[in-house]
Parts: sequence; C-alpha cells; structure tokens
Amino acid sequence: MVLSALDLASTPLDLAATPTTPAPEGVDTQGLADFLRQFFGPLFLVIVSVVALFFLFTREITRFVQFIILAIAIGVIFYVPNIIEVTARAIAGALGIQ
Repeated sequence: MVLSALDLASTPLDLAATPTTPAPEGVDTQGLADFLRQFFGPLFLVIVSVVALFFLFTREITRFVQFIILAIAIGVIFYVPNIIEVTARAIAGALGIQ
C-alpha cells in the first residue's frame, strides 16, 4: 500500500497535456435558422391565408392561383434546408457539369 502511494506521488501530474476545447469566437449561431423558421413560419402562413382569402372573396381566381403557386415556392425555399444547394447540384449534374 505504501508502494502504491509512492508510485502515485512519483508520477507527475501533466495538466498542460490534457486537451481542452477552445472557447468559441464570435456569436454562436447554432440553431438560428430553426429559431427564424419557428418565429416567421406562423406569420408567413397567416399572411398567405389572409391574401388568399382576399383573392377568393373578390373572385380573382387567376391571381389566387398565381399567388398560391408563388407562396408554395417561397415556403419550400424557406422551410426545406439546403434546397438551393441540392437544386443547383442537380441542375449542374443534368447539364454534365462536375
């Protein structure tokens, strides 16, 4: 028992060699996109609903259809992560660009 205590006392504690993670520099933006989606998502849906109802009540069916198509396109771009990157890669692949 005394020998094991002497062995522990003779081994140097190398605190400088333990790896530590550096402190993050700048603003932590992890989860910012999710926060913005949660904040602006319901607002976007309310605005789309009000404008769509306006077009329906004024019987402007052509403008209603155009608006719904545009709202769906904006919603897909806003809600689907990396859709622009995936679409660009698909177009480039279809054109034969590596």
